[in-house]
This record gives sequence, C-alpha cells and structure tokens, in this order.
Amino acid sequence: KIVFGPTAKPNYDAIVAEDGQIFEVGDYKVKVIHTPGHTMESTTYLLIDENGKEHGIVTGDTLFIGDVGRPDLAQKVVAELTQDKLASLLYDSLRNKIMPLSDDLIVYPNHGAGSACGKNMSKETTDTLGNQKKTNYALRADMTREEFIEELLEGLTEPPGYFPQNVLMNIKGYESFDKVMDKAQNPLSPKAFEVAANETEAIVLDVRHQSEFIKGHIPRSVFIGIDGNFAPWVGALIVDVTQPILLVAPKGREEEVVTRLSRVGFDNVVGYLDGGFEAWKDADMEIDRVTSISAEELAKDFEDKKDLVFDVRREGEYLAEHVDGAKNTQLDYLNNYLSEFPEDKTFYLHCAGGYRSVIAASILKSRGIHNLVDIAGGYDAIKKTDIPRTDYVCPSTLK
Repeated sequence: KIVFGPTAKPNYDAIVAEDGQIFEVGDYKVKVIHTPGHTMESTTYLLIDENGKEHGIVTGDTLFIGDVGRPDLAQKVVAELTQDKLASLLYDSLRNKIMPLSDDLIVYPNHGAGSACGKNMSKETTDTLGNQKKTNYALRADMTREEFIEELLEGLTEPPGYFPQNVLMNIKGYESFDKVMDKAQNPLSPKAFEVAANETEAIVLDVRHQSEFIKGHIPRSVFIGIDGNFAPWVGALIVDVTQPILLVAPKGREEEVVTRLSRVGFDNVVGYLDGGFEAWKDADMEIDRVTSISAEELAKDFEDKKDLVFDVRREGEYLAEHVDGAKNTQLDYLNNYLSEFPEDKTFYLHCAGGYRSVIAASILKSRGIHNLVDIAGGYDAIKKTDIPRTDYVCPSTLK
C-alpha cells in the first residue's frame, strides 16, 4: 500500500500515517516524522537498523542538499494555505523535527539539481545532516522565523503549471503504469503518424539530441531532449498533464521516454514514430530544420546583430553576465515574449550550452516564427569570442 503523511486525504485505499508511527520492514524500522511546510502532509522518514541505530532520513521535499522545499505549491490547490503560512510551518519542522537529529545521519532527499521543487539544489544526491547544518542557508541556527520566510520566498518563480495537477493526481489517484505503457506501445508508420498529428490535439514531442533535431525534424514538432534536463522542461512547457503526446524518439528508447514522462504525471502518450526519424526521412515526408551558426560566426559584424540577440537562460544567469545588448526571454516563460521577436529581421537565440535554445527554437517555429538562428554551444561558446559582454556579477549578491 501507499503510505501518506499525517493529514493527507487520498480518495483511494492507502495508509495515512501518524506522527511518530513506526513501520517494520524486515529487521529494520521506519519512523514517521511529520514535517509540514512544503505541503501539509509532508513527512520525513527516519531509518533505523535492527540494533536500534539511526542511519538516515528520507526527507522528501522538506530538506534538499543545499536547499529546502518551496512552500507555494499546495496553495494552488487549497486557497487558505498561503505561502507565508506554509513557510512558517516549514521553519518549525526544520528546527523542531530535523535539526535536533544526530549530525551523522545521511540525508536522502527526493530531488536534486534541476528540479523546480526548490531554488538552488545541489547536484549532490546525499550528505550528512551535520554538514547541511553548516552549509544549508535554511538550517542556520541563528535564523529568525521572519528571516527564514523572507529568504525562502525571495526569488521564487512561478511554479510549473503541472505541479497543481500532480497534487490533485496524488489525491485522486491515476491510471496504472501498465495501462499507460500499453496505450503508448502504439508504433505508427510515417503516414499514420502524420494523420494522427493532423487529426488529433496531440503534441509531436521529439526527444532526440539537439544536434539531430536541428538537422531535420517533423514540422511543428517540439524538441525536449531525453538526455538533457528532460522531465523538468516537459513539466514547465507542457502545462496540461492530460495533453496527448506523439513521440519521436531514438530507436529502442521509446519505453524509457514513456516511463520518464509518467513519473511527472504525463500519462497520455498515444503512439510513437515506428523506426524513428530515419523512417520519416526514408518515406520522403516533409522536413523542417533549425538554422544554426557558431559563436565565431555571430561575432562577425556583431554591431549589426547586437540588438537581435535573445538570451533564453533564466533571469539569474542573465543578470550574472550576458551579451551586451541581448534581451532576456526566459525559456520558462517564452510564450510571454512572443511579441518581442522581430517579424522582419533574422534574430539569434542562445542559452548556456545549446540545449534550451533549441527547445526555444522549436517552440517558436511551431508557432510560425521561422526567422531565427540558433547559436551552437550557447553562452559557453560566446565567452570564447570577442563579443562584448557585461561584467560578471556573483549570483549570491543579486537581489
């Protein structure tokens, strides 16, 4: 059975644990520690061996490595739960439930770097609680409640649109994974794929590497590469978890893609291109491409281009350092910037390394905006040229 933390109200058969309750798993024990703040039912699980020694804590979305869970998600479902109220509860949970625990416990969080569930998560997957007490801003012993709330809420961006839908899925339940996979195991010939794309509301999602996508892709398809920060960008850019999806995937990886989509609530893959993009090409179907140039090419006659550079990195990255004159059109909110892209001039897109800019290019092209050029290698490549840039500002000093 599924075990929920205290106060949870699932609409299906599950165990709603009590604070302090102990579950026996073979010779080991798992103790429930109710730690509300991220959500009301957020819970930490203390792992205890057969000799009674405490080994670690599975902290869910309460405590991450270098960060803590954002308190602004549950309010999207339960209006009276303001982010200030949840932040205050999280302050108490950390100080009264987690910080008193032994320093040698290993922290096992739910998420790491790249997740939208926090602001500044480390790429490390585990750490000792003692080290987190020394290095995690949210565990400072001298931090007041007011300071904690202010620092936690500062700089929070709008959560991805699928988050509230995931909360409701946790409450209401969802289709079994076997059914999700059975529905997705629908190989379509190029002609059948084209018919399905034209006659349904499905998004054509191309998950190949960006270098393959720019060389050729199905017109109006959206690129989000499976080998990049895949699930978070799917969640950020495809708002409706019930959206039908048609896949273009590397051959043999279709099941992996369906699995990773399902893990973030996207359970409506209705088919995939049998034989991958090679089959589409072999069938002489229509192909679109993304124009891409090197940073060195951008540097040529840059004065004529400087007002036509669009940086799709996040605001913090842009403020820290950017191409002089470039406009920040964050990928997360690209739809809000559509009117800023020129209609009668070629413009240039870049991100940090070349993944996000191709996502942006695919979205713009799917909306009929084709007068764009991608900068291969992104800002990392631009920094190696003489293109003028703003002075670097350490992100920790930005307000």
